Amino acid sequence: MMNNLLVELFVEELPPKALKKLGDAFAGVLLQQLQAQGLAAADAALTAFASPRRLAAHVTGVLARAADKAQSLKLMPVAVGLDAAGNATPALQKRLAAVGADVSTPEALAAAVARLKRQPDGKAEALFHESMLAGVELATGLQKALNEAIAKLPIPKVMSYQLHTGCELPGWSSVSFVRPAHGLVALHGAEVVPVTALGLTAGNATHGHRFEAAVDPVVLPDADSYAATLARDGAVIASFAERKADIARQLAAKAAEVGGGCKPIEDDALLDEVTALVERPNVLVCQFEPEFLAVPQECLILTMKANQKYFPLLDAAGKLTNRFLVVSNISPADASAVIGGNERVVRPRLADAKFFFDQDRKKTLEARVPGLSKVVYHNKLGTQGKRMERVCAIAEAIGQQLGGPELAGQALLAARLAKADLLTDMVGEFPELQGIMGGYYARHDGLGDTVADAIEDHYKPRFAGDELPRNAVGVVVALADKLETLVGMFGIGNLPTGDKDPFALRRHALGVIRLLVEKDLPLDLTALLADAEPAFGSLIPRRPQGSGLTPAAKSINSAIAVPNWPNQSESDPDSPADKLKSHIYAQLNEPDLVTFIYDRISGSLREQGYSAQQVDAVLALRPQRLADIARRLEAVRAFAALPEAPALAAANKRVGNILKKADGEVRANIDPDLLQEAAEQALLDVLLQVVPQADAAFAAGDYTASLQALAALRAPVDAFFEDVMVNADDPELKANRLGLLKTLHLAMNRVADLGRLAA
Repeated sequence: MMNNLLVELFVEELPPKALKKLGDAFAGVLLQQLQAQGLAAADAALTAFASPRRLAAHVTGVLARAADKAQSLKLMPVAVGLDAAGNATPALQKRLAAVGADVSTPEALAAAVARLKRQPDGKAEALFHESMLAGVELATGLQKALNEAIAKLPIPKVMSYQLHTGCELPGWSSVSFVRPAHGLVALHGAEVVPVTALGLTAGNATHGHRFEAAVDPVVLPDADSYAATLARDGAVIASFAERKADIARQLAAKAAEVGGGCKPIEDDALLDEVTALVERPNVLVCQFEPEFLAVPQECLILTMKANQKYFPLLDAAGKLTNRFLVVSNISPADASAVIGGNERVVRPRLADAKFFFDQDRKKTLEARVPGLSKVVYHNKLGTQGKRMERVCAIAEAIGQQLGGPELAGQALLAARLAKADLLTDMVGEFPELQGIMGGYYARHDGLGDTVADAIEDHYKPRFAGDELPRNAVGVVVALADKLETLVGMFGIGNLPTGDKDPFALRRHALGVIRLLVEKDLPLDLTALLADAEPAFGSLIPRRPQGSGLTPAAKSINSAIAVPNWPNQSESDPDSPADKLKSHIYAQLNEPDLVTFIYDRISGSLREQGYSAQQVDAVLALRPQRLADIARRLEAVRAFAALPEAPALAAANKRVGNILKKADGEVRANIDPDLLQEAAEQALLDVLLQVVPQADAAFAAGDYTASLQALAALRAPVDAFFEDVMVNADDPELKANRLGLLKTLHLAMNRVADLGRLAA
């Protein structure tokens, strides 16, 4: 028999911030367990319910008994189970008895052996015992599913309490759960399924609203009438999603009644939390004294949201009004007492915010700066005062690079004052306002909008999709602040592991990336990180430079030379040789932080839809100007669409492998007199034509044209590999051909490592 199933666990008020997750987990695990036991179909519809005092699930098409299932069980290899005469060995007899076969008499044993199937199993044959596994009864299967659903709930904090009924030792037997449970419902159609949980036995009755239920208990006639019966007799909207939608609708309607284009503040997390606090919502309009609006609206909004779970009303211009909305859990005929109570409760909160704001403005931000030296930042990196000095040094250097003395001076001032609001009463009460209050106090101190905005914005971007700082000073200080955190934490080895990242280094890295890319800053990443290190003095170890290079790095200058390169010399900083040197230097001395940042770039680019091959091809060269990466990727995409691309990518990969296997470092030296084959001469001729075009386009930032110019290389490259033996017996001839390939490799890999595109 098939019917719909309803299971409800009735408990005391659940933690509101966890309610939605608890409801989804309870219903999800219950369905998975029923499906795993064959009691529910793969396409069974699941409806999860979650209210402040209940978790419930409705599942369609649940069987009273699962279908029997054929089972084939491997026993052992034929050679082990049967002797030479084909009789069962003692090992097989024992195994047959273990699976329930009748082996009590020789005849029964022979019959059991005859029913075994012989099937190939690897290189040998094995004996398989086939049987029908009886389907599980719903009561048994639901009991297992319910136990699993309760055990796997993501409970934020467990409570232990004593049971007083239905247990072996009333008052002594205890259970652990998120909140004390008082009722269990399990209905298959209209029939109660006899299951137990948390000392409770399932029935068909639950409880409605504490004050407004029409009857108590609320008797449920069947599984399908659960939501309707609770709404009618219990005054409860059981569905979390329906309550949330009802609250959103009422908020919009009440705001429209207020008029003036007012809208409730948008905060989905607050809406979820309020939905988890009420069983039947009733939205009411309240107000506070207009004089409180002199306090920064961020303070008032935060105190109303965080402390009271109210929805402030904003006018058409986005400014806070003195009206706010309350989501009540009761619906009295006269709501004036409820409204008045909420207005009385919010008034002291707003008065506290006003007091903090007034007190904070009696002392300038500059006067608070010395106090930062008394606040510990990290035991290995010193106080907030020392950190402020490092951010100042980094910000001043970046400002000098980007805008000269004027920008550097403003950045230095903003960086010096950026953390001063940490010592204010307002930020002490509401840490979420750090930076924001600094901006207000900077304006009060007469520092002007440029510095004030920079102080407010220096934490940005705080999260994915957050806006960036509004002005250049803010960009410089935000970049310096994030670099100080990254370089400092990586410098002392305080790295993120797995899902633990207490200093939000991943977020800081993504912030640096966004600032460099979206603001198109002309700053090289590796140099930027290296320039931040001196601010730490001896607190972190310095990366090796100059004589500290590895032996491999020291040999680069002598190993790479391009004397015959057209129109370029070795001293040219844009020459392929020097570009390659810089790339190898960076990789040989690359700190973990550089890899960490490029890993964040890689993940971000793949989320944007670029393929792994395209991303790897571009990032393999570690482009230092991060704003160039998107342009390089578009060029690689365009190149990959060319008909010549697959062959050139494969050839590039082949060239790279040949160069890797060569003895010692290969120089990009070409002696035209040693070019014996027509194919190698033709390749050089095309290189002399193509490379200047590709280089000119590269220098102009037209990476697409630079790569597309390489299409002309396909035919001569194919002919070279068809007709020329690179590893010739003559050492000079071999070195010259390797030099030609090295020249080709340098030419092809300025925009990206095209070999990474090869299948």
